[in-house]
Amino acid sequence: MSEKLLESIEIETGDKPSAAVIWMHGLGADGNDFVPIVHELDLAGAPAIRFIFPHAPMQPVSINNGYVMRAWYDVKWGDLEGKSKQADEQGVRASQAAIEALIERESSRGIAAEKIVLAGFSQGGAIALQTGLRYPEKLAGVMALSTYLPLAETVGQEASQANRAAPIFMAHGTQDAVIPFEMATRSRDALVQHDYKVEWHEYPMAHSVALEEISDIAEWLKKVLA
Repeated sequence: MSEKLLESIEIETGDKPSAAVIWMHGLGADGNDFVPIVHELDLAGAPAIRFIFPHAPMQPVSINNGYVMRAWYDVKWGDLEGKSKQADEQGVRASQAAIEALIERESSRGIAAEKIVLAGFSQGGAIALQTGLRYPEKLAGVMALSTYLPLAETVGQEASQANRAAPIFMAHGTQDAVIPFEMATRSRDALVQHDYKVEWHEYPMAHSVALEEISDIAEWLKKVLA
């Protein structure tokens, strides 16, 4: 997957962007999913940003009876209920490599890693955390929406020192029936135990994005990309 760059949708908020947000969609969606949010974000005062919305590869997903859809990794029965040991490690690491290739492409286009945010919703948020915590160069931050920490047992050994102080924005709905709220809070607590700086937000919503959350995202982006 990492040999060929993922196809992506790009939106620039101004000429000659000096910052980038690589934003990964959830299971079964595609890069179009979060495009409309760019126009809803109040980014007044922020530098020009290139938003990149990559499409995950097509692959069979066990929890959906092997149906082929866009997915960052496979999900099996029990994965989202804490009944299995970990996520599809091979798939998670392949997607990590694919996102690292997008970061490197931005670097080649003149945007330094420290001006790049990795963001994602659900499965995409898991990949944002997986990649951001391990990337060898300092990033601007990681935004993880309605998600959890994959391969949590390897973070301690694999964490990049460059991103030990990277700001992390985590948000979750208290009524999420897809990724349980408790699964998200366990992930948050695991990150805090590893001394990561987590800005935690919770909203009375299901597995979705709320208007208040969009406002909070905009404020955080302006802060970390200032």
